Amino acid sequence: MSDTPFGFGLPPEEPDDGDEGKKKDQQSGGGQGPANPFGFGLPGAGGLGGPGAENPLAAMFGSLNPTDLGAAFQQLGQMLSYEGGPVNWDMAKQIARQTVAQGTSDGTKDASVGPAERTAVQEAVRLADLWLDDVTSLPSGAASAVAWSRAEWVEATLPAWQELVDPVAERVGTAMGDVLPEEMQAMAGPLIGMMRSMGGAMFGTQIGQAVGVLAGEVVGSTDIGLPLGPAGKAALLPLNIEKFGKDLGVAQDEVRLYLALREAAHQRLFAHVPWLRSHLFGAVDGYARGIKVDTAKLEDVVGQFDPQNPEQLQDALQQGMFQPEDTPEQKAALARLETALALVEGWVDAVVHAAAKPRLSSADALRETLRRRRASGGPAEQTFATLIGLELRPRRLRDASRLWASLTDARGVEGRDGLWAHPDMLPTAADLDDPDGFVHREQLDFSELDKMLGEAANGSGPKPDLRKRDEGDQKEGDGKDDDAE
Repeated sequence: MSDTPFGFGLPPEEPDDGDEGKKKDQQSGGGQGPANPFGFGLPGAGGLGGPGAENPLAAMFGSLNPTDLGAAFQQLGQMLSYEGGPVNWDMAKQIARQTVAQGTSDGTKDASVGPAERTAVQEAVRLADLWLDDVTSLPSGAASAVAWSRAEWVEATLPAWQELVDPVAERVGTAMGDVLPEEMQAMAGPLIGMMRSMGGAMFGTQIGQAVGVLAGEVVGSTDIGLPLGPAGKAALLPLNIEKFGKDLGVAQDEVRLYLALREAAHQRLFAHVPWLRSHLFGAVDGYARGIKVDTAKLEDVVGQFDPQNPEQLQDALQQGMFQPEDTPEQKAALARLETALALVEGWVDAVVHAAAKPRLSSADALRETLRRRRASGGPAEQTFATLIGLELRPRRLRDASRLWASLTDARGVEGRDGLWAHPDMLPTAADLDDPDGFVHREQLDFSELDKMLGEAANGSGPKPDLRKRDEGDQKEGDGKDDDAE
């Protein structure tokens, strides 16, 4: 887990068009270097280098040429006049779009999606859903299939990022406002307002940069195991899919189809497990409530804050002012989220492999490529870890995939998918360490709850037994009636 859920470094300078802009970006230390691909000024993570790492306004003012200066002052005015929530989402959107417009580090520029690409994505998702019908009892969750450009991905996913990030930023912002005693807050009102405005802008800057860089890497709307796009809309990014499959030696159609299988499988899960989304996002909110602010350090910063020297606030933020509180509640929230995400990704991995293995010659290679992408700390995991302090553990994803595969063998497709009926039926982190023990353990069948409650309300009918045994667990001739108390 990262020490700071939000690093408050600044994004690289917005380059001019053409080679000049690239040269300026390299000279300034901005851009997306390998040590820190998101441009986050995290302690010990390589920083930004150059003036942007020391002065939070350096990226905004650039080289101070007359062309940039007007826009820089306009952006500064927007930052100081912001009076919205804990994150300046207008600024986040603007910076994300600017980052996308710059292109990725390999020189790939965003481009509008053409009719042929849209048709190819729609056909891939349609075929993927047909294949998935054979390996899961959950019906299709994709009412439509769309092909997005990187900019369209930014626009479509920002509402989900807002829901994820706002609880963390709100907790930090509240702590900043509560540092001073009440009698001093009235006197320091303008200063506190300025700090909140700058804090919202800093959050917006960081998130916009992260989302913009991530848009150059993701291949769909569910890459991090969360539903970032609109419900019921399976989305793929043709440009990034082409980039992903470029050096794999696999036909582009097969790459697209395999990734469509993953997207469609995610859509089924989130569409037909109604509690899952709130469970995941609720764990993020639980994490946010445990964030601890070093009030002593913040009080010192507030007392010495010079409005003409705003880099003081930047330096304090980068020195780890916001530390996740190491409490049982905090650990439980992170463990719950990690385990749930591992189960989601493990189920998708197992289901997609079952659908693709008999049909695609490259299924094993594509599966391993995606697993290695996870294990190497791909952009999705890095962004998620930076934004909310969570690092996904690839070992858990492999363990979860093996457990789901074992459940399929032991209980069949319906028995496996039936575990998604209630969160208490799902494997725990301990179960991932002992998959065989979980597979052959008695499970509560929550699907009987409605029937039980209905019969109790009517005053008729026997009380159902909530125990659900595997056939192998039944003892012949034991003389026991499962419906008896």
